[in-house]
Amino acid sequence: MARVIHVFRQPDRFVAGTVGEPGDRTFYLQASEDVRIISVTVEKQQVAVLAERLGSLLEEVANRFGADVPESVPEELVDVDPLTVPVEEEFRVGTMGLGWDAESKAVVIELLAMTEGEVDETVVLDDTEEGPDAVRVFLTPAAARAFAERADRVVNAGRKPCPLCGEPLDPAGHICPRQNGYRRETELNES
Repeated sequence: MARVIHVFRQPDRFVAGTVGEPGDRTFYLQASEDVRIISVTVEKQQVAVLAERLGSLLEEVANRFGADVPESVPEELVDVDPLTVPVEEEFRVGTMGLGWDAESKAVVIELLAMTEGEVDETVVLDDTEEGPDAVRVFLTPAAARAFAERADRVVNAGRKPCPLCGEPLDPAGHICPRQNGYRRETELNES
């Protein structure tokens, strides 16, 4: 079966978002252009890594190619809206690719479907007939900066970290490995 590559050359929107409560969230990347909307499922760590790598790529593109990369997100590109519903998973992302298209002066993000075996890296950012399904999104440097900023906000909007071990705090309680399972009772004021 030939692979399907969903290409978004001028997306109206490309965002990271979640469905569910903190501690039980499912992370999605969602691209839309005109009436087409594609949502793919990703791990929280993949969203964090993509945001971090986008920041590094934007710095490199500005230095090496002299591309116009804004330091901060233009106000009109700040997106705080929820994901467009219904959120229907196209596939779960296994491999991500990131690049710069000098011709269109755009950041290219490619999200490949998870596969049983190992993915041949030559299929990333390539139009070969064989390989996993993919979503390929072209973003202006400003839109890439906006995506990375929102992705950071989405990742950090979950449960607060424990000040001792950094693991997420659950509403039901937290057994901290740094305290070896010991929970200190609050001290009573002796007056």
